Amino acid sequence: MGFKLGKRSLPIASQGKLKKSMPFNIVRRDLDPGINAEAEDENTIVIDKSIPEGSRVFKKAVAHEAVHCNEMGSGQLAYGDDWVRDGNNTYARKDGKIKYNGKWHEEGSMAFPWEKRAKKAEKNV
Repeated sequence: MGFKLGKRSLPIASQGKLKKSMPFNIVRRDLDPGINAEAEDENTIVIDKSIPEGSRVFKKAVAHEAVHCNEMGSGQLAYGDDWVRDGNNTYARKDGKIKYNGKWHEEGSMAFPWEKRAKKAEKNV
């Protein structure tokens, strides 16, 4: 179970530009190797316990995951156990991979448009 730090008002990004943030619950938890953070839902960002709070990596992770949170909140992005929906398109999800344009890619791959949108937010940190 993660340690809940509570609501934070941190700079986030929208369409690749930083703007005044909405508060998100920042939760610290041990994540799988190679994963710095996850957007759990439209209100919660999980950051790996190994990432120092306030570090550049921490700030980039929050900016990136905040895009996913905002998109989940608006209905543009949704996740299920065996699917991901981005806009009007739904993609199969299985064993940590998502089928996109006929190929299976690891979750978090920059092949996905939702990851490209979130990656832009990192550049402003």
